[in-house]
Amino acid sequence: MAGCRKEIPMIRSEAEYVTSPTSPERIEGFFLVNEGNMGSNKCTIDHFNARTGGYQRNIYPERNPDVVKELGDVGNDIAIHKDRLYVVVNCSNLVEVMDVHTAEHIGSISIPNCRYIVFEGDRAYVSSYAGPVQIDPEARPGKVVEIDTESLTIKREVVVGYQPEEMVITGGRLYVANSGGYRFPNYDRTVSVVDLESLEVVNTIDVAINLHRMELDRHGRIYVSSRGDYYGTGSDIYVIDTATEKVIGNLGIAASEMCIDDDRLYTISTEWSYTSSSNEVSYAVYDTAEQRIVSHNFITDGTEKEISLPYGLAVNPETKEIFVCDATNYVTPGYLYCFTPEGKLKWKVRTGDIPAHIAFSSEPYYY
Repeated sequence: MAGCRKEIPMIRSEAEYVTSPTSPERIEGFFLVNEGNMGSNKCTIDHFNARTGGYQRNIYPERNPDVVKELGDVGNDIAIHKDRLYVVVNCSNLVEVMDVHTAEHIGSISIPNCRYIVFEGDRAYVSSYAGPVQIDPEARPGKVVEIDTESLTIKREVVVGYQPEEMVITGGRLYVANSGGYRFPNYDRTVSVVDLESLEVVNTIDVAINLHRMELDRHGRIYVSSRGDYYGTGSDIYVIDTATEKVIGNLGIAASEMCIDDDRLYTISTEWSYTSSSNEVSYAVYDTAEQRIVSHNFITDGTEKEISLPYGLAVNPETKEIFVCDATNYVTPGYLYCFTPEGKLKWKVRTGDIPAHIAFSSEPYYY
């Protein structure tokens, strides 16, 4: 008996031009990670080139034809640090590290049920549920893993709250939003404060149930979103003063995603309610300097009616263009909408499945 195996065909990226070429001073473009539905192994990366106006879908397989299963299952975060691109792949339990200029594989770090990544100096910090992907009233506390970005090795770990999500770093301390999502209905409601020198929890701040997103303004305030319980307790954004490490208020704004640019906190909400079996959608802006809501809808031309399921959000720090990801129905390709700073649609493009997270790059990407 004899047999042979054919060569595995290379998956080619797809490119299209979505807008006119520009001459950026700082931001050359961005990478977008498409999560892919859980269990589908369809996490992909797209790239937008500001100089050419070109959008390229699914760049990873073409640059890494020898990587089995490509990026993996559920891309949960993306970030750029120095000359490297990092993607946190949740259900594949790894952080993929690439060259930011080429998207070629450099290495990966194995971390169970990893969620989000932040950086300080030559260290990366990754939040981890630290257990299997499943609802479990007895689910163990999560952890934050410290990685040496030069050697891509794990240096230390610290146990935090239950099912930790996004993080911010300021004043030598790491603030971690704990959700407790696996322990429904007994959600966590705390922010763990970790001293980076000792990598020990030095404080725990009681905030609200089911915490998720985190943003830091330039006035020393942290904004942390609560997803509520999807029944009687709604979503909101709470404010923590880092000087006192106490909650000093809430915004009265629901948020499933948020980002800060200068003194503007942009939020989108797709707030699901099991009571009404529907989503309540909003697009709000909060002025962090004046501490007031300045808009309940940053889309001003009616285009929000085209967006089925707003899922990701980003603002270009140079052009102030606003990007909204539409996950459509979670199982087919989504769309990325680019709005002017005034909230008018500039262009839109098809993405991969569940477009979610954007990292702006000051480095050129070589096609």
